[in-house]
Amino acid sequence: MGLPVLLKNPKILLIGAGNVALQKAKVLSENEIDFFTISDTFIEEIYKYTKEYKQKDFEISDIEGYDYIINATGNKNITDQLLQEKTKRFFLLNVVDAPELCDFYFSALLKIGKLQISISTNGASPIVSKLIREKIKKTIPKEIEDILEDSMAKRLEGIINKKQIKEDTKKALSKAYIIGCGTGDVELLTIRAYKAIQSLEVALVDALISEEIKELIPKDCKIIDVGKRKGFHKKNQDEINEIFYEELKTGKSVGRLKSGDPYLYGRGAEEAIYLLENGINNIEVVPGVTSALSGCTSSGIPVTHRGVAKSFSVVTAHLKDNNINLDWIDLLKRKQHTTVVLMGVSRATLIQDAAKDIGCDMDLPCAIISNASRANQRVYIGTVGTIDEIAPKDRQPSIIIFGEVVKFSEQLPHFVSSLV
Repeated sequence: MGLPVLLKNPKILLIGAGNVALQKAKVLSENEIDFFTISDTFIEEIYKYTKEYKQKDFEISDIEGYDYIINATGNKNITDQLLQEKTKRFFLLNVVDAPELCDFYFSALLKIGKLQISISTNGASPIVSKLIREKIKKTIPKEIEDILEDSMAKRLEGIINKKQIKEDTKKALSKAYIIGCGTGDVELLTIRAYKAIQSLEVALVDALISEEIKELIPKDCKIIDVGKRKGFHKKNQDEINEIFYEELKTGKSVGRLKSGDPYLYGRGAEEAIYLLENGINNIEVVPGVTSALSGCTSSGIPVTHRGVAKSFSVVTAHLKDNNINLDWIDLLKRKQHTTVVLMGVSRATLIQDAAKDIGCDMDLPCAIISNASRANQRVYIGTVGTIDEIAPKDRQPSIIIFGEVVKFSEQLPHFVSSLV
């Protein structure tokens, strides 16, 4: 059983100065632990790590005054002498590569400012300890070092605010993810998004996240439904921001699962700014496949095509407080241009009327793609003049595509999820 203590001013004797002893000397030196080395021969490199040493043959009397003895010689005779001496006096012995003879083991010590974390495998494998140490090091946020420095300074002044220290530490340890989950097809989820979802302790889930993607959330993860559908908002944006922040204050890994890409009409930037303004700095935004592009591809519509469409725009017909946006309508008059409209199917008639009012070509091809790339994807082909007729009754999630490229839908292959 290991005893989780840090020893002050230990008196350590290292016997041996070869390659094996060098590894121990490095560990002791890196952790600023003083030691004395005795050996009949020294390799050159060990001089960089040992401040005090004597070149001589080992004698049992050399251990006088030392509490910790490290035998790194591999010499059985020296080991036998030390084991015999242990029956006469107290000291702790470490025989390198003989864990059954050791009273203590070397641990991989991680030091970040005043934070010290010791990792030990009880002598089984120092290599494993070191690899785990490096893994842990990457997870410790820089803010922890600052918190400890501030805490020490205040402690010396006689100020100890446990509640504040706890809150600051939990904030620092928390990790916020704003994850773009794409169109809902689990096969189009990015590897980075998958890894982020797998690491979550709390998940704030949008309404349009597919069941297949929800299945990827760890079973022990707390799931909070913050879905917003037209006319049925469970939580407004301010409430979602507050829930996100409050969950992060517990020091957990919290993810906001959003359909599409979080920065494309997804309010991801608003959420990130809110967290930053409230002291949450450990934020990762994971891009996602947007239906604005994948919806075109999955329905056989190239968003650009040489000689047909040399540019494209992505717009939304839906604004805050359920207001309609038609400022983009003149794009429909632009030559060789594709316009992709998000959140516009329920406004199809208003879009049609606005297009007519400004003299758009009512024969301009258009397509409505619902549930883009999912197994239940549907493609409705028409024109600006017939958009009100082809608009599906089940309107979510859907996109509208305007432009001559829509004609390719009858020629090019369609893609839908292979997962049924």
